[in-house]
Amino acid sequence: MASRNIVTKAPAWKLTMQKWLYNRSYFPQLGLMRDDVREENEEVAEAVRRLPKDLYDARNFRLIRALNLSTRKTVLPKEEWTQLENDVQYLKPYLQEVIAEKKEKMEWNKK
Repeated sequence: MASRNIVTKAPAWKLTMQKWLYNRSYFPQLGLMRDDVREENEEVAEAVRRLPKDLYDARNFRLIRALNLSTRKTVLPKEEWTQLENDVQYLKPYLQEVIAEKKEKMEWNKK
């Protein structure tokens, strides 16, 4: 949802460039979202663990489908590609929560 606000507030030329670059990347062709391809670290792993079941299952489906497509060296039909407007940063609130907790824990341990 937040990405829609960013997309609609951008100037037309920037939006066009953003869409072009987004579609040139490989992950939308596999049906993945940006949060699906985040670099795995301790915070991301914990945020993924905290996802509600429906988001967790949808993420796993996208990852398994992408792995299958990649193994077969193919991509989804263009109408099934993830669109920039539909790419929601579903992991962001959970990741922010994990980072805030980690920061608070570090502050607490300093005392």
